[in-house]
Amino acid sequence: MKPIETSFKRIETKYVVAKGDLANLIEDLKIYLVEDDYPTSTISNIYFDTEQFDMIQEDGQTTKRKEKIRMRTYLSQAQPDSQVFLEIKSKDRTGVGRKYRLLSTPQSITQFMTKGQLDSSIKDQMMIEKIQQLQEEYQQAIIPRMYIYYDRFSLKEKKEISGFPYNKIRVTIDQNLTYRDENVSLFSGKDGFPLLNEDIVIMEIKAPGRKPQWLQDILDQYGLVEQKFSKYSCAYHKSQGLDYSPRPSTESVGTTYV
Repeated sequence: MKPIETSFKRIETKYVVAKGDLANLIEDLKIYLVEDDYPTSTISNIYFDTEQFDMIQEDGQTTKRKEKIRMRTYLSQAQPDSQVFLEIKSKDRTGVGRKYRLLSTPQSITQFMTKGQLDSSIKDQMMIEKIQQLQEEYQQAIIPRMYIYYDRFSLKEKKEISGFPYNKIRVTIDQNLTYRDENVSLFSGKDGFPLLNEDIVIMEIKAPGRKPQWLQDILDQYGLVEQKFSKYSCAYHKSQGLDYSPRPSTESVGTTYV
């Protein structure tokens, strides 16, 4: 088993792909990419926020940090003592994302997030201090606020591509996205409301820097342009009866989508 990475620094860009183009797109990508070690996965997320969603609302303000806290599992059916991730995702103004995570159980993570109670499974001091800082800043409970589920297909760059250096590119394709803001638990099944139209999927490119030309050529071939889109922000807006959809990153809109 390969070691678990606990911190990442990379640029993530998102694209909306029509399902009708997906098979051909994957075929073209596989000239340069191979399937990940675990190419297919089911991902369940619990996003933590205040009762009034203060964190995600601030996340949409350009003057505020772009930061999200979530509990994530790749298990099809998590148990209270299963090993799951607690993750902090942030993005600076240049678009560089950082992700920090630790491994614990749903029970321990929920106790820490909602009540500040630590046990021996949570040892990452940087993560502990960051969560405690947020708890102090908001002066209220940070609780499980949104459940989001999707199926993921993952690809990674081939180690050797003629004429191009190795960039550690990863591409993920997410579909069958659902959300709910009630029964927000990893133990309440995968039921929820559809996050997107059923004829589209979300493709994410994760890279340490600028995309290589071979990848840009494929994006251009399919007419794919970078989109501003956040699964959690979309789920929040929809749960409040507000409009939200992916938008080209160069488009100026009233609400900032991150």
